[in-house]
Amino acid sequence: MIIGREKEQRELLELLDKEESQFCAVYGRRRVGKTYLIRETFNYNFCFQHTGVAKGTLRQQLTAFRNSLVAAGMTKCAIPKTWIEAFELLKQLINEAPAGKKILFIDELPWMDTPKGNLIGALESFWNGWATARREKDIVLLVCGSATSWISKKLLKDKGGLRGRLTNRIKLVPFTLRECELFAQSANLALGRKDVLELYMILGGIPYYWSFLKKGLSVAQNVDQLFFTETAQLRDEFEALYATLFKRPENYIKVIGCLSDGRKTGMTREDILRESKLSDGGTFSTILEELEECGFIRRFASADTAETNSLYQLIDNYTLFYYLCIKKNAFSDEHYWTNTFTSTSHNAWKGHAFERVCLQHVPQIKAALGIAGVQTNVCSWFTRGTEERRGAQIDLVMQRADGFTDLCEMKHSTNVFTIDRDYATNLQNKIEAYQELSKDKRTLHLVMVTTNGVVHNNHYNMIQNEVTMDDLFKI
Repeated sequence: MIIGREKEQRELLELLDKEESQFCAVYGRRRVGKTYLIRETFNYNFCFQHTGVAKGTLRQQLTAFRNSLVAAGMTKCAIPKTWIEAFELLKQLINEAPAGKKILFIDELPWMDTPKGNLIGALESFWNGWATARREKDIVLLVCGSATSWISKKLLKDKGGLRGRLTNRIKLVPFTLRECELFAQSANLALGRKDVLELYMILGGIPYYWSFLKKGLSVAQNVDQLFFTETAQLRDEFEALYATLFKRPENYIKVIGCLSDGRKTGMTREDILRESKLSDGGTFSTILEELEECGFIRRFASADTAETNSLYQLIDNYTLFYYLCIKKNAFSDEHYWTNTFTSTSHNAWKGHAFERVCLQHVPQIKAALGIAGVQTNVCSWFTRGTEERRGAQIDLVMQRADGFTDLCEMKHSTNVFTIDRDYATNLQNKIEAYQELSKDKRTLHLVMVTTNGVVHNNHYNMIQNEVTMDDLFKI
C-alpha cells in the first residue's frame, strides 16, 4: 500500500495516455521509495525492467543487462560487448512484444555509467534515433536513480543529445510528518504525535527507515534496536548512504563532518575549506553543489547580502543524528538512547533537530499563519557580531507580498515553552538587528514555532503568532 504520493502516481499514470513516446526520470535521495513507487503504480507490469549493479564493471553491467533481457522473455541472447549492442537487443525485445504501451523501467541508471562505457551516447541513440521515431509511439521509458547529482548533470541539464528530451521529471521527496503518521498507523504502530516527531527528527521522512520500527516498543527502544544493538539494521547506514551516492565519498564526508557540529549555525565556504583542509576550486564547488542537490545541506544567504556571504548548513535529519549521537556512542552501549533520554546532550540534539524539521515544513507553517496563498520569499538572515552589536541569525524569514515579514523562532520543549527575561532580550536583539541592518521595510511579526505552545507571561506580548507541533502535521 502506497502512503501519499498521489501527485506522483497521477503524473506517472498520465504517461500512458500521451500520444507520443515518453521519457521520464524519477530521482531522489537513497531509500526515499522511488523503486517502490514505480513498481506499485504500474503493478509490476513492465515490458522490460533492469537494475544497475552497484560498483559494477562494464562487463558486469552488460552481463546483468543481458540477464534482465532473458528474464523479460528473450530466449537467445549473448552478453553484449557495448551499450550500443545492449540497446540493439532491447529493440529486438520491444519489437517482439505484444501491441500496446511498452513500459521500460531502468533502475539505478547512474550505476550503469562506468568509465569509457559511453552509456549516455547509447541511450541517446536508442531514444532519439529509434524510440521516438517509431510509428507506434508506444514507448514509456522510466529511469531512476539515487545519485541525484548524476541525474541532474547527465539528464536534466545535459548539453548533448539528451538535452530537452525528457518529457517528465519527478523528484521524490521525503515524507512529511503527516505522511509518516499515516505510515505508522498503517503499520499498527501506537505512536502519539510527540513520538512521530521525535522519530522524524532522527529518521527524516525516509520510508525505508520507518519500515523497521517494531510494534510494542517505545521510541527509545526502537531507536536502540535500529542503531545501537550489535545486529541493528541501520548500524552501517551512514557509510552505505554516501558510498552509494558518490563515487569518491571521502571528501563529501569531510564537508559533512565540518557542518555536523550542532553548535554551529552554519559555515561559509572559506570556513569549510579551512577546517576540511580540502583544496579550493571546481571540484570543491561540485561537492557543495551535489550535497545541496541531494538534500544533505542547504545554502543560504541573508536576503539582502551578496551570494558570496552564503552560509552552508547540514539539514539531513539522519546525518545530523549520526554525528551528534551514533558516532559519539561508537556502538559501545546497546541501550544508548534509552540511557541518555533525559540527558543534556539529548535535549541539545532535540533543539537542533526540531529546527530542521520546521525548515522542512514551511508550507504547513504558512498555512497555520493563514498565508498559504500569499506570495512569500522564504529565506534566512544573519549578521556577524561587531564591537557594537552581538551577532544575530534568524533561520526562517518569510517576506510577504502583503507588506509583512514573519521572523520565525523555532523551539523544542517537552512542556509549554516559557519566554524568560534572557531569551526575551535575545529575541529583541534579533528583531532590532534585522530592522536596522536588513533592507526589508515591511512590518515585522515575531512568530514562535514550538512543540506545545508558549506560556502567556509578561513577555508573551512580544510575539504576534504561534505555530505548534500539531500545525506541522497538517497536509
